[in-house]
Amino acid sequence: MFLRRVVSNTLPLSRRLFCSIGSHDISKAISELNQEMESVFGEPPPSSLSSSIDNQSMAQDVKFSTEEMDGKESSAGLTHIGSKGEAQMVDVSHKDISKRVAIARGKVILGREVFDLVSANQMGKGDVLGVAKLAGICGAKQTSNLIPLCHNINLTHVRVDLALNPHDFSVEIEGEAASDGKTGVEMEALTAVTVAGLTVYDMCKAASKYIQITDIRLEHKTGGKSGDWSRDK
Repeated sequence: MFLRRVVSNTLPLSRRLFCSIGSHDISKAISELNQEMESVFGEPPPSSLSSSIDNQSMAQDVKFSTEEMDGKESSAGLTHIGSKGEAQMVDVSHKDISKRVAIARGKVILGREVFDLVSANQMGKGDVLGVAKLAGICGAKQTSNLIPLCHNINLTHVRVDLALNPHDFSVEIEGEAASDGKTGVEMEALTAVTVAGLTVYDMCKAASKYIQITDIRLEHKTGGKSGDWSRDK
């Protein structure tokens, strides 16, 4: 009975102690708790208890510190993030005007049956490659309407080429966009390829639902502050 009364009178004090301190005082609090428990029970609590609490506290501190650093690095490296973390369109007024070109590629895997129909121009909707080519060009010109933070730029050239590849029964697509401006045309080239690929799918979907649009990527770009870049270098 005496032990129960002592514990009930002592433990609430310990709880209040932990609730009122910050993480930087946790070691001091643990030491005081050890002394308190030793005075009641005649021996300190197992060392594993205090080390476990210390380890948990240190892990939390490291986690919070890492998260803060990651947040700072991310916001510093993303140009489409404002000072308060909101999305924004980048101000390019201070950039120099230069010739900018980007080339992108992609592939539409048709399967043998659909490939043969496209090759023979026997699809019910008509000329698959011709319609997809025009769709890709139109898509490049509409990029800023499709991608929220893209600038509305004046394109000086758009090229979309489609070729049948009998080795894997696919349509290979290459798109090129060019502009004399203050921002790059990578998104325009990628959009041209993507829209052309979607159009191939639309033209052929009645014949097969297994068609795949794949491997859309930037291959090459020139101009701008970052200079020239090629995937194969």
